[in-house]
Amino acid sequence: MSASTARGRAWVFGDNVDTDALAPGLYMKRPIEELATHCLETVNPSFSETVAVGDFVVGGRNFGMGSSREQAAQALKYLGVTAVIAQSFAGIFYRNALNLGLPVVVSQQAQHIIDQDQLRLDLGAGILENLTQAKTVDFEAIPPHLLTMVSDGGLVPHLEKRFKRTKGTGSQ
Repeated sequence: MSASTARGRAWVFGDNVDTDALAPGLYMKRPIEELATHCLETVNPSFSETVAVGDFVVGGRNFGMGSSREQAAQALKYLGVTAVIAQSFAGIFYRNALNLGLPVVVSQQAQHIIDQDQLRLDLGAGILENLTQAKTVDFEAIPPHLLTMVSDGGLVPHLEKRFKRTKGTGSQ
């Protein structure tokens, strides 16, 4: 996610959205381009066809529960989802998302976001606005070192950037 502010629609899902809904097991061996077309189809059959680049996925409690498949976060990122906002996340999904450069925002106020509300997020400034409801939504700040990693595009690009910088200075 770049330093600029992101704006898009909210796609609201409930509690306990599992990784099998995000990345169905039947399609796990397929390329991400194909797997992503089945993302959340058991909950909203038209999601992958109608979600737009810049939109947000909003969940309730325990978003991303289930198996530790990183393709769950990868499918959302491939579809252009800006961030996932939820009351809480399964730990492995939370970390997989950040490792892939997909921001995950913990907000106890996520339950007040309504499907198709227009949201604006500025992670750097720590501001999430529900433009439709004219409200600011409180959320837990992503720690600065993880925010840097997300801004770099995820763990691998972040490490490549760090190693390149370290190698260029000659220090270990």
